[in-house]
Amino acid sequence: MKASPWEKEDAMHEGIPILNNLVPKAFTHIGGRLTGATFEKVRAVFDEQGRRSLVPTGEPDAHFDCDEVLVAVGQDNSFPWIERDIGIEFDKWGLPAIDPSTMQSTLPNVFFGGDAAFGPKNIIWAVAHGHEAAVSIDRMLNGEDIASRPASQTSLISQKMGIHQWIYDNSVSDDRRLRVPLRDLSAALKNIKIEVELGFDPQLAFQEAQRCLNCDVQTVFAPKLCIECDACMDICPMDCISFTANGDEDELRQRLLAPALNVTQDLYVSDSLKTGRVMVKDEDVCLHCGLCAERCPTGAWDMQKFLFETTHAGPGCRNAGALPPLPEPPHPPSPEHKPKAKQKPKPAPAPDQQAA
Repeated sequence: MKASPWEKEDAMHEGIPILNNLVPKAFTHIGGRLTGATFEKVRAVFDEQGRRSLVPTGEPDAHFDCDEVLVAVGQDNSFPWIERDIGIEFDKWGLPAIDPSTMQSTLPNVFFGGDAAFGPKNIIWAVAHGHEAAVSIDRMLNGEDIASRPASQTSLISQKMGIHQWIYDNSVSDDRRLRVPLRDLSAALKNIKIEVELGFDPQLAFQEAQRCLNCDVQTVFAPKLCIECDACMDICPMDCISFTANGDEDELRQRLLAPALNVTQDLYVSDSLKTGRVMVKDEDVCLHCGLCAERCPTGAWDMQKFLFETTHAGPGCRNAGALPPLPEPPHPPSPEHKPKAKQKPKPAPAPDQQAA
């Protein structure tokens, strides 16, 4: 059955059986009243191109008594209201031909995105398309090339506050994902408008947040500060840091403390160190725990938060505008660099004192 895993889980939680490979064939009724539905049993057959078709198995039909049927016919892109002679081209699936970077169709002043452009996926993906289309429309209305788009800004900001103080929490919980509490089934089934998910209370929300792996906090290595003490390699809980001679990637992956088997993930390889070795880190298994940065005696390792700022529709997306620099986060002053206390202004002398 085509549905999200969580939708199937929720259905089974409510006692709804899921029967696969059945195609509706007929509805039965007596005296104008629905009495049941008949289904033909089928099996999936795939051709050489991997396309699926459903073929009857020849088994007896399945019949289910019922007094109500909800017909879920699915959804498809359909643009019968768009004339085919106005300049918008469509592919064999009925989807508009568009530029995936600008969302522009073959009719320059028409833009598509989300399900209408590529078929169903998710809301985050569709919103991103709307954002890109807005930038294109803004530039087009201002007479600028929509394909020439300002690059997004990125920035890395150190999370270190002191020798053993960090802005982020690296105490990560190994708990499995918590399920959102659900309303009692008997109450939920009585009222179709009632909210089934109760949401997290503050305690559960905090417990779930402890599972965050700080994926936006990156390990940054400074080769010039490294004294090759290998302390970071010793303390790493995942054995993802190695100091070794450089070489071809395939051979280098096998020489690491823990072989890097996922070839789709690039290795983090430093410049040559003083001994001629290089630092190699397998990003595929790194937990972003920051123990390497805490243990490093010279500050060669740092944990830096990654910030990403996209171009928005408006003056900033045009050639005349530019993105403002990302703000630096406030850092508390170190003890040896405390700001001087502001001196209070001295009161003005009395008139008789001025005369003297």
